[in-house]
Formats: sequence, C-alpha cells, structure tokens
Amino acid sequence: NLYDHVISEASRTHDVPFSLLKALIKTESDFNPWAVSSAGARGLMQLMPENIKTLNIKNPFDPRENIMGGTRFLKQLIDRFNGKLPLALAAYNAGPGVVEKYQRIPPFKETENFVKEVMRYYSVFDKS
Repeated sequence: NLYDHVISEASRTHDVPFSLLKALIKTESDFNPWAVSSAGARGLMQLMPENIKTLNIKNPFDPRENIMGGTRFLKQLIDRFNGKLPLALAAYNAGPGVVEKYQRIPPFKETENFVKEVMRYYSVFDKS
C-alpha cells in the first residue's frame, strides 16, 4: 500500500497497531487522501473540521499529516475508553460524548456498522 510507511511511523509513534490503523483508513476513506464526507470529514482518516483544528493539522489532505493527526486522536480515544477498542472506534465515529452518554456503542446503525467493519478489516490485515 502507498501509505504503509506513514502508517508504520504513526503506529510506532503513537503505539497503535499498524493493522488497526490500516483497517480504520480502509473503512473511512478506502485509502483516498482527497475524500470528503457529506458531514465535512476530510482525508484518509476522515477528520472532522473541529478535530483538524484541535490536532493543529494545517492540511488535512496531506497524507502524512492526516495519518499522524488521526492516529494521535485515536490513541487519545483508546486511552479515554481504557483500551476498549470497540468503544474507542465508536467514539471516533460518533464522538466521545455520545459513547460516554450511552456507556456502550451508541445505538446508531452507522456507528454499529462502522465498528463492525473496522474490526473485520483489523482481523483481516492482522493475518496478512
């Protein structure tokens, strides 16, 4: 993959599994650095404008900046949810406040499917 070297660097820097990052990027943007969602999420890891600002990302369409920033954000969520990956992924998708409110994966089809899909790709990439 074109971005494996950046994903490796982000994985080492933020101590997040390489195959998890790859699974998240596959699910979020299918490795398209120019992706923009209807909600305004941008780049490979589909970062929302408010996160782009908080993470001090200058150009969300720069693959390295997007992956490094997105990984830092994911690591914060993994820590916030005590290493519970499905909750961290749900928070990545729906926002941490929503996950804290429900104390579980929120009952939104999109979020439930997102978590399932990332976990599915994670196990696939983990074997390769």
